[in-house]
Amino acid sequence: MSDNPNTSTAVGAGINPSENKFTDWLSHVLADLGKNGIFIALIAVIALFAILTDGILLRPQNISNLVVQNGYILVLAIGMVMVIIAGHIDLSVGSVAAFIGAISGVLAVKMEYPWWLAVVISLAIAALVGAWQGFWVAFVGIPAFIVTLAGMLIFRGLALVVLGNANIGSFPTEYRALGNGFLSGLFGESEPDVFTLAVGAVAVVALVVQQVRTRMGRQKYGQEVEPLTWFVIKLVLVAGVIGWFAWALASYKGIPVTLIILAVLILVYGVVMNRTVFGRHIYAIGGNRHAADLSGIKTRRVDFWLFVNMGFLAGLAGLIFTARLNLAGPKAGDGFELEAISAAFIGGAAVQGGVGTIGGAIIGGLIIGVLNNGMSIMGIGIEWQQAVKGLVLLFAVAFDVYNKRRSGV
Repeated sequence: MSDNPNTSTAVGAGINPSENKFTDWLSHVLADLGKNGIFIALIAVIALFAILTDGILLRPQNISNLVVQNGYILVLAIGMVMVIIAGHIDLSVGSVAAFIGAISGVLAVKMEYPWWLAVVISLAIAALVGAWQGFWVAFVGIPAFIVTLAGMLIFRGLALVVLGNANIGSFPTEYRALGNGFLSGLFGESEPDVFTLAVGAVAVVALVVQQVRTRMGRQKYGQEVEPLTWFVIKLVLVAGVIGWFAWALASYKGIPVTLIILAVLILVYGVVMNRTVFGRHIYAIGGNRHAADLSGIKTRRVDFWLFVNMGFLAGLAGLIFTARLNLAGPKAGDGFELEAISAAFIGGAAVQGGVGTIGGAIIGGLIIGVLNNGMSIMGIGIEWQQAVKGLVLLFAVAFDVYNKRRSGV
């Protein structure tokens, strides 16, 4: 009989220790996959359309176009998911984007302001628009749905007034770079672009360092971590995706300026939502507003600044869209609010508030972008594209409701 009680128990129970270890490893993997289901969904959608389009979707030029064409929606998704987490909604972002694009057109083209000054003034006006709506929501107490529905009409009308119901173009070259510019050739002209590849390598190194430090920190404080083999597999897979993405961009024109703007926003707002008091207050308000009030959180102030931020990001999205088209027109911004809201919900935001992430909203926006792009390549009409996106949104929210009922929330 063995002197080791653990061994004897395992043998007596008919359990093979190696099988038990594998079962634990598999359970960790399945749990981790469940937490990252939205990322897996993105990979699945990309793989599906890569097959259906005979690989056209994954061509370097198309990958670059995906970023440029969807940049404004991803910017809006960042602000929208924050608003939704706090338990609100914003229906006006498309109209605000059109209004700010029109303002920038008047300043940069008609009045011939320096492009940078036109951008700064436009973003300041966008923040004031957000403050206007935040005032009615936070301090007057009108539901955000009503305030932003009114804003959708008000700022669409003002956009038409500013434009005189006509188009404004063409914009200065530097302004157009916001939506169509590329950063490449800083290490000399080459094919593929060495600078873009270097940025991709730095991103991979930063990812590895951050993930290793996070894992070591959890181990230091006795927190549970995933098995080392699965940790390494995940790192290799994600690093491979980043490397492939960098290679695709380097093989075309380099890094889109829109992607640089997005990267900065994701880093900044990721820190805000995960590591600041303001971010924790947003989650607390969305989880239980009454409890947040009782705990001393200034909920009205948080709501106000949320809409100031949303106005600013809507204005930035309007500038990016206007720069990409090189045109400020009356139809700009149509449907932007629906795309941004869909991105947030597909990315895991809860209808009731209190749940959601910046990363999830970005992935949700990318799923919508891949759907649009893939179906366009296949020649599917806009009517079917709208129907498919509607079904995806419905299933995403239904899945969220199902998970809440299953967990008893």
